[in-house]
Amino acid sequence: MMWSIFVSAMGLLFVFEGILPFLSPRFWRRLMQQMFIQSDRALRIMGLVSMLIGLALVCIARDFYY
Repeated sequence: MMWSIFVSAMGLLFVFEGILPFLSPRFWRRLMQQMFIQSDRALRIMGLVSMLIGLALVCIARDFYY
């Protein structure tokens, strides 16, 4: 059961990652170009914030499920 949850989560990740390039490829390309010029520190902070938001969402979803 745990593997099916993991695979489902990975599938949702790919779906959400693909929404922006599908809907607006020009905007997505400009966004990626801006990412390339960011400093390592700025990218690490963005990564940390993203992980914390994801962890909070998982905790919230888990509280509703159990």
